[in-house]
Amino acid sequence: MLNLTEKSSENVEYMIEQIKEKLKVINIGAIKPSHFDGEMYEELRDIYEHVMKKDTFSPREMQAIVEELGNLRKES
Repeated sequence: MLNLTEKSSENVEYMIEQIKEKLKVINIGAIKPSHFDGEMYEELRDIYEHVMKKDTFSPREMQAIVEELGNLRKES
């Protein structure tokens, strides 16, 4: 079991993969763990916890979550 309170690239990768799986994200390449860094770790964990608590999502909720993930992406 991962300790998600610790900032690590493994935890970021795990959370992103779990979010993508739960939301059934079609464009998998659009969300990659490498797009995120430690600066936004707490925000990413908040999104992860929110997604894992719910069983279903409306299209509007899914769009909002994906947009929020986009906002957390590190600058290129």
